[in-house]
Amino acid sequence: MRYGIDLGGTKTEIIALDETGAERYRRRTATPGDYEAVVRMIADLVAAADGATQARGSVGIGMPGCLSPATGLVKGANSTFLNGRPFDRDLEAALGRPVRIANDANCFALSEATDGAAAGARVVFGVILGTGCGGGVVVEGRVLTGPHAIAGEWGHTPLPWPSAIETPGQRCWCGRHGCLETWISGTGLAQDCDGPGARDATSIPARAAAGEERARAALARHADRLARGLAVVIDLIDPDAIVLGGGLSNMDHLYEVVPRLLRPYVFSDVVTTPILKAKHGDSSGVRGAAWLWGPGEG
Repeated sequence: MRYGIDLGGTKTEIIALDETGAERYRRRTATPGDYEAVVRMIADLVAAADGATQARGSVGIGMPGCLSPATGLVKGANSTFLNGRPFDRDLEAALGRPVRIANDANCFALSEATDGAAAGARVVFGVILGTGCGGGVVVEGRVLTGPHAIAGEWGHTPLPWPSAIETPGQRCWCGRHGCLETWISGTGLAQDCDGPGARDATSIPARAAAGEERARAALARHADRLARGLAVVIDLIDPDAIVLGGGLSNMDHLYEVVPRLLRPYVFSDVVTTPILKAKHGDSSGVRGAAWLWGPGEG
């Protein structure tokens, strides 16, 4: 039995998958706001899963952040109380078993490469387009992390081929200007359409469909910026498939428009890279956390 845990800023979810990938247990709870409480919460979730499944599952955890290879401590987590902590070691002591931790975008990509929209593809690039923007790379069924644990951190690369009005771009939370995340995330789309302070892009497709020119123009700019960003990914790793997740992945026009927009930007005579919608939707992250353990491991 494999347990996957999706640790978010407001909610945490655990899932149990059997050897076929079938779901055997699921539970969701609110995420507490301090470190020791998070460790206790995860220990309680795992104990409840053990009881419900009558098994002792392996534990994989996806989180917005990662473990630094240099220090072994959490870095880059938006739940800042996790940063600088030996999260894996403290969890292993609390659970009495090994734990594997990965960035949530990596877990998303792994889920979709294992038994999702890109199942069977050799190289998969997974994109989360939500409040922020994340990316993950899976090669032959394994997450590519890199020596700094930042492989796939595509959202914090610059918007490619910016126009004059796109330079220098908005200031990103990371401290730099013009990061892709500030342009192609849900927050970026909302602010481009409705001005500074806007954060919710969910109404924009319906407004565009109803004929609102401002919404139409914002969606067109967003699709072109997304195509530019993905073109660089294709030039660098030439993935067999790109899978989109997060709230903006539900905008169906992306799967028709973005592939057409790629051609002028990709350094190739033909561009056939499929842009796919995530099969498992909101469950991809938690399922990918479970798949951090391979067959026979744990």
